[in-house]
Amino acid sequence: MHDFEMTIYIKADPLVVWEAIVGDEGSRAVMFGSVLRGELEPGGTYEYVGPGEGVTEVVHVYGDVLQADPGVVLQLTEHPGPVYRENHAELTSRMTWRFEQAGVGLTKLTFTNDEWSEGHPAQAETAETWPRVLSSLKSWIETGEAIPMTS
Repeated sequence: MHDFEMTIYIKADPLVVWEAIVGDEGSRAVMFGSVLRGELEPGGTYEYVGPGEGVTEVVHVYGDVLQADPGVVLQLTEHPGPVYRENHAELTSRMTWRFEQAGVGLTKLTFTNDEWSEGHPAQAETAETWPRVLSSLKSWIETGEAIPMTS
C-alpha cells in the first residue's frame, strides 16, 4: 500500500490555514462543496457533508478525530460515505495535516494520507486528487480563489 505525503508553503499564519481547512467557507471552496461537521477533539467524530447526485446533502467522508490541536496538527481516520460503498465501514485510511510556522506569515503544511485498509478504492486516486486539493487550498488562502476541481 502506498502512502501519500505532500508539503506546501502557504503565505499565511498556521491558525489561518487551520481555519481554512476546518471552517465552512474554506472547506466548501476546496473540498468539492463539502463542509466539515463534528467535534474536532480527540475521540470525536466528523463528517464531510456536501452536495451529491440529486440531493443537497450527503456524507462524502466520515471518521474519528485522532488529534486536533489548532494550528499544529489535525489527524482524522477516513471512511468513504455510505452512498459510495456498501462496505464503507471496513474501508479506512488516516489523514494528517501538520502545521509549522516557517517565517513571518508563512506556514509549512505537510499532509499525509496513510494507513490504508486493503482494497480501499480511493487510494488509487490520491496521487492526483490531493495535489489538486492542496493547491486549491493554497490558492484560496492566498488569493481568495480556489482552483477549478474538474478536469
